Amino acid sequence: MTKKEILHKLVEHLFDFDENYQGEKEYTMADFVGYLNANHGSNPSAHRDISGGQEEWVRESQDQNTEIATMLVFIYRYAVMYFKKAITKGNIHTLDEFSFLIVLLTYPSLSKTGLINKLVMEKTSGMEVIKRLLKKEMIEEFDNPNDKRSVLVAITTKGKKEIADLLPRMGLVGKMVVGNLNLGEISSLSFLLRKLDYHHHDIFINYKDLTLEELNDKSEIREAL
Repeated sequence: MTKKEILHKLVEHLFDFDENYQGEKEYTMADFVGYLNANHGSNPSAHRDISGGQEEWVRESQDQNTEIATMLVFIYRYAVMYFKKAITKGNIHTLDEFSFLIVLLTYPSLSKTGLINKLVMEKTSGMEVIKRLLKKEMIEEFDNPNDKRSVLVAITTKGKKEIADLLPRMGLVGKMVVGNLNLGEISSLSFLLRKLDYHHHDIFINYKDLTLEELNDKSEIREAL
């Protein structure tokens, strides 16, 4: 292809990306590059097959969407395994505790409910994490001056130190999780996962009480619009 043809294709991709972009903020060059990488095929790579030879109808009934859901569960388990190796020292003992603290580090304060929703947790489980962090004095709570019904939480100096001590090892965890992906694939994966998160977080906040069938119908309606 000539430079002019490549540039023409690039502009076409940019307009397609702009039309399909979903996000709370304006997109960046990294978002666009991730989109480009995600829409270009890559060479086949080695993979493992977890299925046996019995009951072939099971394999045949599982589509690519089901496989992606299964792989995401596996990747989460691998990430937890690496995280456990990172927390051999210090007072942060779970991935949830780390996630709560790292989010609070970027805000002056948050309501308990707001924090729990950002971390995509059920209220009961999220409150347990907050209680543990309060007990460890890594966060503090105080009344919301603008809403007497809510309580705010903020990270303490102790919590900041725990995060600062753990971050270098969390960098190693991230490196282990992306594993054998090249830079282009990492960019693509980041773009696609953030796109999925944007979609599912809306469901988690606004429609999580619907049945699976109702959620599927709503998704199909959105896709048709």
